[in-house]
Amino acid sequence: MSSRRVSSLNPYLRRQGFVWVLVVLLALVAAGCRPGGAHEAGSAGTGGRAIQNKGSDTMVNLALAWSEAYRKVKPDVDIAVTGGGSGTGIASLINGTVDIANASRGMKDEEVEAARKNGVEPVEFQVAIDALAVVVHLDNPVKELTIDQLSDIFTGRITNWKDVGGKDEPIVLVSRETNSGTHVYFLEQVIRKGDSKNKDIFAPQTLLMPSSVGITSEVQRNPRAIGYDGLGYVDPKHERLIAVAKNSDSPHILPSVQTGADGTYPIARPLFMYTAGQPSGAVRDYVDWVRGPEGQKIVADLGFVPLQEK
Repeated sequence: MSSRRVSSLNPYLRRQGFVWVLVVLLALVAAGCRPGGAHEAGSAGTGGRAIQNKGSDTMVNLALAWSEAYRKVKPDVDIAVTGGGSGTGIASLINGTVDIANASRGMKDEEVEAARKNGVEPVEFQVAIDALAVVVHLDNPVKELTIDQLSDIFTGRITNWKDVGGKDEPIVLVSRETNSGTHVYFLEQVIRKGDSKNKDIFAPQTLLMPSSVGITSEVQRNPRAIGYDGLGYVDPKHERLIAVAKNSDSPHILPSVQTGADGTYPIARPLFMYTAGQPSGAVRDYVDWVRGPEGQKIVADLGFVPLQEK
């Protein structure tokens, strides 16, 4: 008798157990997917989880250095840093899966609109300046170029180094991928020369690299290559920095912390952190620290340009 009852009840218990497991799983998924969930947790303090910081590959080493230094200031606060590109970080902010998005470009109008439709109001914080360096192989005799020449080179209108004072060799173009804020900035400010009506694009033969390290590696090994990278990623012992002029009547200026800060180098851009709404709690404290003296010292130590004191 007892044996038959157990046997008859087992399928029922199994079905009930399955239902409860399914309910719990659905509840967990719903909580994890709630828009703005990352921001709420981060704003209230870490609450047993890291502040999620994602985006620009140009900024990833800087962000990691900030995170490690901040751990000594606030041992109970973890900052989880990942790269993936400015576009990836901004998309994650729009989707509510990060507390802070790093970007080496400003958010586009359509990105801001998409964020607002998702209940996210992006707030921008400038955290550093980057002098974007144009680099070639050490064996390349070319040392100076104008913005016009760079535009002609990267669009493919100039394809041989002899046309800009170099050897009679084809030019190999190296760029970041299209999801990169550095790619977007170089396209808009160098290739298109800051003209919103200009529709020039990178030449189709351009090699697209997934990271800043990929660009420096290709330029260091290929005597015909030319690329661009954040100054903090460039090693002058292994690649040549090009002095850049705004036009043929302007002086050629090498990228440096000083020329990036004083505005004489023509390819310098701001670096940003974005939050969903005005941050509070642990996220607010961290952003303030990054923009403060300790965070800005790390900016200078890594070859970027710190914010100017007002």
